[in-house]
Amino acid sequence: MVNMAAAMKCVGRVLIHHQKHSLSKKAYQIPLYPCSVYVQVSSRHFAAATKPAKKTKKSMKNKASDEKKDEIEKIKSYSFMEGEPEDDVYLKHLYPRQIYEVEKAIQLLKKFQTLDFTNPKQGVYLDLTLDMSLGKKKKVEPFASVLSFPYPFISEINKVAVLTENASEIKIAEENGAAFAGGTNLIQKILDDEIQSDFYVAVPEIMPELNPLKKKLKKRFPKLTRNSIGRDIPKMLELFKTGHEIKVDEERENFLETKIATLDMQSDQIAANLQAVISEVCKHRPLCLGPFVVRAFLRTSTSEGLLLKIKPLLPKEVETEESNKEDA
Repeated sequence: MVNMAAAMKCVGRVLIHHQKHSLSKKAYQIPLYPCSVYVQVSSRHFAAATKPAKKTKKSMKNKASDEKKDEIEKIKSYSFMEGEPEDDVYLKHLYPRQIYEVEKAIQLLKKFQTLDFTNPKQGVYLDLTLDMSLGKKKKVEPFASVLSFPYPFISEINKVAVLTENASEIKIAEENGAAFAGGTNLIQKILDDEIQSDFYVAVPEIMPELNPLKKKLKKRFPKLTRNSIGRDIPKMLELFKTGHEIKVDEERENFLETKIATLDMQSDQIAANLQAVISEVCKHRPLCLGPFVVRAFLRTSTSEGLLLKIKPLLPKEVETEESNKEDA
């Protein structure tokens, strides 16, 4: 019994010693900050973010073109209404655009002015869209020319400078109303803006001396195609003093806008001036290549543009005598 009691006492000491050892080991594992919480974070592999693809001009153009195509397809999906709209206010996309004869368009513009109580002497404008292609990747360069209207509507006289070295020609120019007349002595004055004219004409002999003026005068530099080079000084002065300049928009390159009349003029006079502009424009591209004027709108300063029936206004290709003989 004594030995049994001794053994139990020994086992008890061992258990107590083991318990103390376990408690002391846990004490070392207690964090310094009792309030802190251990959070187990899963391991994560990080990669550098890729930069978004840059939007190039080509992608932007493609996107814009796709949007335009979608819009066009949406418009095409509309079914047109039969006949003309009965009311003044209507949805334009439900009706095909009206195409007018010149005489009808002028009548409507005069009617619009009466209904809107606008200025009866406001300007009448012609907007032309041109086909500048010449074939084989060539195109018509933006041009400018001067024409005399059958029925002038502007009373102001243009300033014209005549460039010639001939004393007798200088005298003729001054007698016929030239604002300035002279030879190479005028070149520096023009470069220094001491002389400013609406138009410049010259005789052929002085042209090699005028090269320094090309950059300065640009479209106003004398050219044969503009009838501003010649020996008939009185005729050139008559054209350019009262002439009207028409020119293609340099930014749009295929668009020409010009004033052709005032609304208080007679309808036949407005129509004649319109025809004169179209005839002059069509001289800048061979007729054999097809219609030069693709689309034409007639409008006033305060009205919308009326689409014109252009085919009757375009000049027809004149057959030569040789082609007539071949046909015979």
